Amino acid sequence: MDRMWRRGCPLLVRDVLEDLNNDRALAYTTVLTVMDKLHRKGWLTRQPQGRAYLYEAVASRESYTAGLMRDAWATSDNHAVAFVHFLEQLSAEETRAVRTALEMRTPDAQQ
Repeated sequence: MDRMWRRGCPLLVRDVLEDLNNDRALAYTTVLTVMDKLHRKGWLTRQPQGRAYLYEAVASRESYTAGLMRDAWATSDNHAVAFVHFLEQLSAEETRAVRTALEMRTPDAQQ
């Protein structure tokens, strides 16, 4: 998924393979199998392109990260306390990012 998110556009298996092969040698079938599994799990969409498929991420890395955060937060019985603990662990830069994000929210979303 990292490669799909970094490129930010639809890719063929061979495109991902070429990118991965810069770090280590992998077989085409290995990358094909992983991308097919990601498609079946709903992480990637695919459209036929000739005899291959063009794959694209269903959600951005940021959207996926937000979902993980939401899922983790939902496990707490006390959301307010869990959020305070989360905020206490933030760096100064992360705190600024939270403030910026709150300022970016539209008034309609603040219910």
